[in-house]
Amino acid sequence: MGIFEPFRAIGYITTPVPFSVQRLGTETFVTVSVGKAFQIYNCAKLNLVLVGPQLPKKIRALASYRDYTFAAYGCNIAVFKRAHQVATWESHNAKINHLLLFGEHVLSLDVKGNMFIWAFKGITENNSPFGHISLGNKFTPSCIMHPDTYLNKVIVGSQEGSLQLWNISTKKKLYEFKSWSSAISCCVSSPALDVVAVGCSDGKIHVHNIRYDEEVVTFSQSTRGSVTALSFSTDGQPLLASGGSSGVISIWNLEKRRLHSVIGEAHDCSIVSLHFLANEPVLMSSSADNSIKMWIFDTSDGDARLLRFRSGHSAPPKCIRFYSNGRHILSAGQDRAFRLFSVIQDQQSRELSQRHVSKRAKKLKLKETEIKLKPVIAFDVAEIRERDWCNVVTCHMDTAQAFVWRLQNFVIGEHILSPCPQNPTPVKACAISACGNFAVVGTAAGWIERFNLQSGISRGSYVDMSEGRSCAHNGEVVGVSCDSTNTVMISAGLNGDVKVWNFKGRELKSRWEIGCPVVKIVYHRYNGLLATVADDLVIRLFDVVALRMVRKFEGHTDRITDACFSEDGKWLMTSSMDGTLRIWDVILARQIDAIHVDVSVTALSLSPNMDVLATTHVDQNGVYLWVNQAMFSAPSKSGAHGSGKDIVNVNLPSISTGNSLDSNSEEADKSSPQEVPDVPLSTPGHEQIPDLVTLSMLPKSQWQSLINLDIIKARNKPIEPPKKPEKAPFFLPSIPSLSGEIVFKTRESAEGDKDSQAGETKSRKIKADSPVSEFLQFLQHSTEEKDFAAFTEYIKGLSSSTLDMELRMLQIVDEDDSDQESSNRPEIHFIGLLLDYFTQEISCRNNFEFIQAMIRLFLKASFHPFLYLSFFTFKPHCTMENQILLWHLYKNIYASSRDETSIYATSHHFE
Repeated sequence: MGIFEPFRAIGYITTPVPFSVQRLGTETFVTVSVGKAFQIYNCAKLNLVLVGPQLPKKIRALASYRDYTFAAYGCNIAVFKRAHQVATWESHNAKINHLLLFGEHVLSLDVKGNMFIWAFKGITENNSPFGHISLGNKFTPSCIMHPDTYLNKVIVGSQEGSLQLWNISTKKKLYEFKSWSSAISCCVSSPALDVVAVGCSDGKIHVHNIRYDEEVVTFSQSTRGSVTALSFSTDGQPLLASGGSSGVISIWNLEKRRLHSVIGEAHDCSIVSLHFLANEPVLMSSSADNSIKMWIFDTSDGDARLLRFRSGHSAPPKCIRFYSNGRHILSAGQDRAFRLFSVIQDQQSRELSQRHVSKRAKKLKLKETEIKLKPVIAFDVAEIRERDWCNVVTCHMDTAQAFVWRLQNFVIGEHILSPCPQNPTPVKACAISACGNFAVVGTAAGWIERFNLQSGISRGSYVDMSEGRSCAHNGEVVGVSCDSTNTVMISAGLNGDVKVWNFKGRELKSRWEIGCPVVKIVYHRYNGLLATVADDLVIRLFDVVALRMVRKFEGHTDRITDACFSEDGKWLMTSSMDGTLRIWDVILARQIDAIHVDVSVTALSLSPNMDVLATTHVDQNGVYLWVNQAMFSAPSKSGAHGSGKDIVNVNLPSISTGNSLDSNSEEADKSSPQEVPDVPLSTPGHEQIPDLVTLSMLPKSQWQSLINLDIIKARNKPIEPPKKPEKAPFFLPSIPSLSGEIVFKTRESAEGDKDSQAGETKSRKIKADSPVSEFLQFLQHSTEEKDFAAFTEYIKGLSSSTLDMELRMLQIVDEDDSDQESSNRPEIHFIGLLLDYFTQEISCRNNFEFIQAMIRLFLKASFHPFLYLSFFTFKPHCTMENQILLWHLYKNIYASSRDETSIYATSHHFE
């Protein structure tokens, strides 16, 4: 088992597969594909409600009905009930491209024109198709739809430009409509009977009456490209929405037979799906740019505005960095977007604003992508000044300025850092000081300048006079870093020279030559180590204080893409285009783990807690998370998690959590033995991780109420005693209720009250022959069996007041009883058993917060102020561990209210 195991991927919203919309009650849900898995969003706020499991291949078509989801992958169809796969339909010999939910049947259509009919009822019992229809060799299906009110009939469109009407019950073709001399890409039914809309690849939309085979109206999209999606409005407005391959959504007025409005640049890529919500002026769209958007038609001129959306990177990200103590990830991609992803709450992910991009694009009549900043090639962040001023600096491709961002408001800052305005060259490297006040930027011409982040004013440049010209390096600056005390600044040039500067004075202190071009540097502020990545594929570690090389790591066989230190500085992680991710132990000076993935890593970042590693990959739009097994599992028998020099083949993390280890790889089987059982840590009997505690997984209010039970009782104490209802008959006993209604006692309860009143005069002592409560029975039985699991589960289910009552029943009652000796008193026996239980649970570190709260309640409820006089009674009946525990608990809680003489007397009894 390696150090890092696949966890999950974030940043994926949808792929170029049409979504499926269904309505359950008053809520609408949309099911989208995210590669090999599917996700379900609630359309009310577009929040994620369910993620399906991983399939062997990418999903090609989707359909949904209530709790069931049908996903076509390859030649098979997987049937899910919520997130659990209940069946797999296997009858196709070609790839399935379309699924249609049709009454109690599901229709599947493959690329060879074979249509299978699957019975919806009895999914788990019957995995065979209900029927089969062959559309012929000269008919290549491109879409399928069911016209409203047409019983057992479907319309299938083809790439040859013709439509066919089929009866799935008789399996016969009823009619073939004329060809429009262009491939049909989509077809939808309208609210008007017998009318459908057909979208063609030549950009034309044909509204056709299928009953009379007549053309109603024809529209032509102004933008080039085919019509990829269509949808009719159902809220009473005669509107038709069409989406094209250019990402533009056109709205057509069917009554006036003209263009109503255009949503320009609705998406960056081709529109995949369009759908008007039922009886609402809301249009939902999805695209290949990894986004879902909802548009509402509520403006005065009838145009649509963006209501809500979910989006991710539409192009692979190149730079990532953990932020906010590992809860968020900053990511910059080739799509010119700078994003903040949440590792915990997916709804909190968002794109940082570049200030009115849409308005400026409309004003200048340009595309939004042309207005946005160019892709980020490097950035740095400092959390210490987040609330004061901008705390992020970014360098952009072929841009002579560096830009600042204010993460508190998720917006670009007002200052632009322009180093060396006399000779502007692209900025290549940047760094923020540990104090968060300064930003240091380096350019392609070798210029390094320091700026104040609050004001954006330049605070001087770093110049090496020995270079023969006014610059810091004779060539491109590939990296800059600052130490933790603002004492030195380290910079590296492409020519292989690394220089150490006085941060404040800006004079050169020392320099050394690597011997070959340097492409990247990484500095660890707390141990003073600098890692340099060179073209010779060697990673060298330098001690900045001693100014000498201390480590050298070799192993990569292709260009090294990124490197990062762990928070404690003991690990160095590097990635390469050879597909490997290697972990080097800085102290032991050797490789301790290496994994190989099919898609090369382009960037990586380790969280400050060292529990999660984030990576980006070639041609992948998401951010992939890996968990540190050393922190989430018990140590292996060998004592090490790494595989050393062995390279383990691992699949990329999936959208849904699961084990992505390549089971087909012999190296994976040999190098990753599953030594730790795959069970939750809270399972009874599971081996506890040393030096850690296991929580009870109870609601916080349940165990906190045990601690604050006195406060709760005082707050809930009634102001006056309850009164009997005045209108109740005098001869019928009644029970006071909170609602004020009259509740009469039954005869059994009335007789029970008489018995309880008679028993109140008796002593509250516990009988010695047998336990009188289920609490004590469980305790005694668990002690005899030497297994407290059943007792723990029982007390977890008790309410705070019930548990308080049970513990108060163990009070030591000071009564003169000459017949019974103090050593034979039953309450002392059960107190000893309870202390044995506390000792066992504390030593095992199980149910930690619940046991601590229960011990505190036990001391408050069971011991009266004269406990120190009765300590000698406990000594013969308690183990030595219990005596020590009892003494420490007594000393911490009651010592403040006792005089020194009493404490001394009590300690004398224990000694």
